[in-house]
Amino acid sequence: MSTDALWDFGRGSGVVALVLVTVSVVLGILTRRGEPVAGLPRFAVTEVHRNASLLSVVFLALHVGLLLFDPYAQLRIFDLVVPFAGDYRPFWQGLGTVALDLLVALVVTSLLRQRLGRRTWRAVHWLAYAMWPVAVAHSLGTGTDAFSAWFLAIAAVCVAAVLGAAGWRFTRKELVS
Repeated sequence: MSTDALWDFGRGSGVVALVLVTVSVVLGILTRRGEPVAGLPRFAVTEVHRNASLLSVVFLALHVGLLLFDPYAQLRIFDLVVPFAGDYRPFWQGLGTVALDLLVALVVTSLLRQRLGRRTWRAVHWLAYAMWPVAVAHSLGTGTDAFSAWFLAIAAVCVAAVLGAAGWRFTRKELVS
């Protein structure tokens, strides 16, 4: 695979991972309200949330894996664990490492949910509220397409979706007409 192809697929898989993480966060927020979402039963929304989460992990693994082999990105395995130590845009790359580390914590605790108990799982699951904006900031700061019109539109839709879901989630039922 050529260097250009690695770079292109690495960027593209990062964008897809961001969109899927956004879908997962939005659905996670919506299921917590306890009301049906768009007429769908809660279990259906929960399943889509879970599947979008798993798919986002796959695309994130592609994103990271492809960029490990791309000489332009200069990503090292060390950079996947230790934030802000990278050679390429260290602050922004470090945010990506922080988001990755938080996502790993979410995945591991979700896999061990039955053994951890609901309270512990829920406490760790709140990390999604920290992970998502860090991932958005990473994509805006390190992405070479960060200020292209198409990416800004995707980022704006992602931000609007999460803010809209959070606003809907935290409104009181009495205020909703």
